[in-house]
Amino acid sequence: MRYPNFASGFQPLVFGVWGVRVRHMNTDRFKGKSILITGGAGGLGSQIARSVIAQGGKVGILDTNESAIQTLVKELNSSGAVAAGQKVDVRDAKSVDTAVNELAKTLGSVDVLIAAAGGSLGTPRDLDDISEDDFDLVMDVNVKGTFNCARSVIPHMKKSGGGSIVTFSSIGGRSASPVTGVPYATAKAAILGLTRRLAKEVGEFNIRVNAIAPGLFLTDRLEGMFKEMSKADQSEVINAIPLGRMPALQECVDPVLFLASNESSYITGTVLDVNGGRLMPN
Repeated sequence: MRYPNFASGFQPLVFGVWGVRVRHMNTDRFKGKSILITGGAGGLGSQIARSVIAQGGKVGILDTNESAIQTLVKELNSSGAVAAGQKVDVRDAKSVDTAVNELAKTLGSVDVLIAAAGGSLGTPRDLDDISEDDFDLVMDVNVKGTFNCARSVIPHMKKSGGGSIVTFSSIGGRSASPVTGVPYATAKAAILGLTRRLAKEVGEFNIRVNAIAPGLFLTDRLEGMFKEMSKADQSEVINAIPLGRMPALQECVDPVLFLASNESSYITGTVLDVNGGRLMPN
């Protein structure tokens, strides 16, 4: 697959067009494995789910959007795959436990958690516009939600002899982002500490915990923000990326699947930056 070059000007990213096909697909990569995806009915989560199914896995979708869950599960099952879903607010630990237990029964096990639920959640960027409720929402969904889901799946992983947890940080939690605000930056930085500490605690049970830190990729909200920028500002964003373009969605999905799979079997407690070279930490 050839990816578009944005260096000469912005072209909108449309989910379901780029990155639909899995490159160099190993259809047995997740054979016999059950993968739970929080935020799994959204644009990124649903593409992760499709890729897991294409690579032989079973999928459990956790999301707040019940109709989107049902639509996605129906789509996945229509191909002969095994998929199930549960509506859940990841901030509610008891609800998370119930949903995870139900999916474990349906799928037979919990081998991987991909904790993709989160983001800036429509909260303001500028400090003067951020309320206490905005801050609490972003922290609770991103940090508390990731913690709740990880704590819930760990007993299942212990029982089955190991597993992999992939958390979602961001370039915005690794450096000062011009796009998102203080709550998002704080939450995504906290995810890194959570990831390292979990990895240290559960490594003896053959459970790996790693974080993915994507750079800017164009969700519907960010695409709208990007379109409103001047051509000069758009060029400044693109020119700061050594690869000279925005990623296709699948280029964010594939690194997640790497950390979820046995290909990363001796990697834990780390963060994988996926930003086209925009940030090159020491």
